[in-house]
Amino acid sequence: MSEGISHRVGEVDLDAMMRAVVRKVGVYNPHGDRDRLWQAFRFGNEAHAGQLRKSGEPYFTHALTVAGILADLRLDVDTLVAGLLHDVVEDTGVTLDELRERFGEEVVHMVDGVTKISDIRSHSPDTRQAENYRKLVFSIAQDPRTVLIKLADRLHNMRTVEFLSPDRQQGMSRETLDVYAPLAHRFGLAKVKWELEDRAFKVLDPSAYFEVERGVKQSRTVRERVIEQIGRPLVDALSEAGIKTEISGRPKHFYSIYNKMKSQNVPLERVYDLYALRILVETKVDCYHALGIVHSMFTPLQDRIKDYIANPKANMYQSLHTTVQVTGGKFLEIQIRTHEMHERSEIGIAAHWRYKEGGANESIDFSRMVNWLRQMMEWEEDVADPREFMENMKIDLFQDEVFVFSPRGDLFQLPKGATPLDFAFEVHSEVGLHCAGAKVNGRIVSLATPLQSRDSVEILTSRNSHPSTSWLEIVKTAKARHHVRRWIRSTQFLDSVKLGREILVREIRKRKLDVDIDRDLEELGQQLGYSELDKLLAAVGAGDLTHAKILNRLDPSEKKSPQKLVDMGKDIYATFMRRRVSGVRIQGLDNLMVRYARCCEPIPGDEIVGVVTRGRGVSVHRMGCSNLQDADQERLIEVTWDVDADQIFMVKLTITGLDRKGLLADLSEAIHKVGVNIRSGDFQTDAELARATLLIEVRNLNNLDKVLKAVRRVPNVQQVERYQVD
Repeated sequence: MSEGISHRVGEVDLDAMMRAVVRKVGVYNPHGDRDRLWQAFRFGNEAHAGQLRKSGEPYFTHALTVAGILADLRLDVDTLVAGLLHDVVEDTGVTLDELRERFGEEVVHMVDGVTKISDIRSHSPDTRQAENYRKLVFSIAQDPRTVLIKLADRLHNMRTVEFLSPDRQQGMSRETLDVYAPLAHRFGLAKVKWELEDRAFKVLDPSAYFEVERGVKQSRTVRERVIEQIGRPLVDALSEAGIKTEISGRPKHFYSIYNKMKSQNVPLERVYDLYALRILVETKVDCYHALGIVHSMFTPLQDRIKDYIANPKANMYQSLHTTVQVTGGKFLEIQIRTHEMHERSEIGIAAHWRYKEGGANESIDFSRMVNWLRQMMEWEEDVADPREFMENMKIDLFQDEVFVFSPRGDLFQLPKGATPLDFAFEVHSEVGLHCAGAKVNGRIVSLATPLQSRDSVEILTSRNSHPSTSWLEIVKTAKARHHVRRWIRSTQFLDSVKLGREILVREIRKRKLDVDIDRDLEELGQQLGYSELDKLLAAVGAGDLTHAKILNRLDPSEKKSPQKLVDMGKDIYATFMRRRVSGVRIQGLDNLMVRYARCCEPIPGDEIVGVVTRGRGVSVHRMGCSNLQDADQERLIEVTWDVDADQIFMVKLTITGLDRKGLLADLSEAIHKVGVNIRSGDFQTDAELARATLLIEVRNLNNLDKVLKAVRRVPNVQQVERYQVD
């Protein structure tokens, strides 16, 4: 007998658990290699001998349960073998080479993929945890069976979560809800997703969980009576139409009900689809025929009819959904699908390996799902920060879909909340990069408008239109965010290269150094860790590296003597001026980021100086700003005003005086008379003193001086000052 000797530890019969796994496999895969499964059982059991779980059970019960869950998903023998052995490399002395010799490369690949994924803290800002998330996605992209093993592993851990400390329970439940349940959803594993969500929900919010549980139990009798009253007539009507059916009723899972209560802000009894009736038929045509019969018998809610057969979800889910009004004015959701669609709705991507073992070719649905992962990994190559990759991944992973159309009738699937800008990038990256506007259903709309299913979307393009940082607040898809960020990074890099080169050229000339930038600096850059000259120049332009650090290496004999802050800036950068559309002049850098420092809020007429900041372009300060005292002199750059006549600047005033009736009104009138608008204000009194803080719109320093004079003439005003952060 291939099972060999009995393995019983305490009250746990490991052999019996393994026999149950093998029986499951025999049902859906009668030709599966049972000897190979038993070989993996013996190997794993021996490797984990003596190890216990927090529950006190033998550790190998965990591996056996994981294998059982994988068998429930009807997976191939190799995946079950990997499930039995998924912890042996991490928790025992077994090596990958030993596994490779005994079980082959495919099993090793899966075990290694699972082993590399450590705990994921989805809300931790720590880069290491974000890197673990990246490893998870990479492992799945290499072999999607890795995610099935990891999900089975997490499901069993959640079934025994009560044996962990309260803090560990909270942490595991949070990451289950944030990462693993959405992964199960994305890969079409409905049952796994529901159980993960409900178990995590029970830990994270037990009072809400038990409230929903009580409500569902109390409505059970009514639910069963309604389904019985509806089910029998439906079966009869469908049979008369020659449609073979199976009908069953089920309550929605608790976490889904809870989310509907929150999103709709209604009590449990007012959730429309608290329970559902499922109709299984033989063919796709039968699905639509059955839907027509349902609607002939019951009144449907028009906005609750969804066709996921013609428009499958990203996780391969297909079904017809409708909500109808039934006996007593209650509402019931009815789902109609074929047996094959139903199986795929429950085991999702796992169905691929069942059909593959039967000799079937790779399905289009499977290819689309895996291609999504591989596309994410291609984009990952352009993402230096793993936290950014994690953010992109979550956007595509955790959302429902909307279905929209191009003017030609092409169907596009986007996450719920997606905008016309997301649609533009979905059509083509070049369409997105040059998007200038959009029409939805023939009407021009904002690029930030959320799209609805069945919208017809037309993108207006222009060669002169390019992404801006504000687009990152509009787009929702990882694809769009990837292209916008990539474009912004590339343009900022080129600006930094240009500015860095000009800074160094000017300083080399000033020092009268015999230096060839393209020859000498490339070699020096490599010594400083920059593989390319442009990267060195960009570091100077972005403020990450000072010109002094470079040139002192080339000419160590000359050191800069201390100079006054302003003189230093003028001396080095006096000629770096050309027209800038932002309101200041900087040497030929039309796209360079320029921002006005909030600490001193300069306006035209103020003497100003620029500071090359680290990675944020040039910050423009008033010459007397106190924050300049701490600035690195070598980062200063001269800038001058270049503003349009109608350009507006914000200035904050602080006004103090003796309180009296009508003081605030008089202040407002005085400012209004000089043609200046008050954007916002705050007025406070303390005993007899009054203090007002006003944000006003001015065009220049002369405009501001008129305001100051007008305010000083208001009776009881003692002092008015332009606000500056110390």
